[in-house]
Amino acid sequence: MVLKSEEGVVPDDLSPEEQQELESIRCRKKELLLDIQVRKSMQRSKQMAMGRKKFNMDHTKVKNPKDFFICFNALKPKVNVCSRVSALLPVVCGICWCRDDFNIKVLHAFLELHEFTDLNLVQALRQFLWSFRLPGEAQKIDRMMEAFAQRYCHCNPGVFQSTDTCYVLSFAVIMLNTSLHNPNVKDKPSVQRFTAMNRGINDGGDLPEDLLRNLYESIKNEPFKIPEDDGNDLTHTFFNPDREGWLLKLGGRMKTWKRRWFILTDNCLYYFEYTTDKEPRGIIPLENLSIREVEDSKKPNCFELFIPNHKDQVIKACKTEADGRVVEGNHTFYRISAPTAEEKEEWIKSIKAAISKDPFYEMLAARKKKVSTLRGLH
Repeated sequence: MVLKSEEGVVPDDLSPEEQQELESIRCRKKELLLDIQVRKSMQRSKQMAMGRKKFNMDHTKVKNPKDFFICFNALKPKVNVCSRVSALLPVVCGICWCRDDFNIKVLHAFLELHEFTDLNLVQALRQFLWSFRLPGEAQKIDRMMEAFAQRYCHCNPGVFQSTDTCYVLSFAVIMLNTSLHNPNVKDKPSVQRFTAMNRGINDGGDLPEDLLRNLYESIKNEPFKIPEDDGNDLTHTFFNPDREGWLLKLGGRMKTWKRRWFILTDNCLYYFEYTTDKEPRGIIPLENLSIREVEDSKKPNCFELFIPNHKDQVIKACKTEADGRVVEGNHTFYRISAPTAEEKEEWIKSIKAAISKDPFYEMLAARKKKVSTLRGLH
């Protein structure tokens, strides 16, 4: 005769010693199964870390984040794959959310992971901006902030008249954060100026002054925190760059072409050996420079940075030598090659805008103009 327990079949003719040994075997089995699960989890985490590192090293070779992680056995292709990818890529997927069906679904699935109900706008932005790495291109940031505004208004109906209002105010808060906490900004905006700047953005009407004052005080008392992913995330240094990507740069003394990761921000062009580097290999201030397309017999899609009317003058720039010394640059011009003609045109356009003005202000001004026109209709 046998008995059944929650652990399975238990013979009733076992001695106390045998029953104790059986119980010991079952406990050991549980421990082994748990150990296997832990090891599998650790292996998946290791694969994920390796995947994320390689993705950050050169995401330009990856056309689809889903395909990338399937290659590392970190993700099985199945239903609701967008939600799974969005959960797996909170830091790096910001740089690959381009306008195609899959990536747009990933973006919205990622936003659905956030719960903004009963949070004021600054609290929601803190949560959102902490959860991923912002992409560098204005168009991508525009799409992401648009998706954020849609999600916030969905979680908090009635707070704003439209998602455009939330979008414009979100950018205003981000720029306020920079103005208040960037030491290079000398003219700190007052709460009165912040309030005046945001008049008429609520579908032609004004937002409550208490709401704007509370947002201002929140940012003044505590700046946004940007995620740091074990040194692999440049966002804490280069927040909202105008553009970033791999380019080839012609050397100064040794006329050899080297592949570098370029970031355009704050009227400067920074270049790195790897995207994971914490410090740039070189910095090119764009002040007083011009840019032009050039032909090169060895590389296609070239453009140059130069000092107009001063052909032989060395550009004021700096670079880091292999031994760690920071020295002055020795370029009378910087010749750069882009991967494609389209990317060359985009880089030239972005650099021209950075030399003269910030394209983000143009983008935000266009959205504010759209909202303010509604005021005249009321």
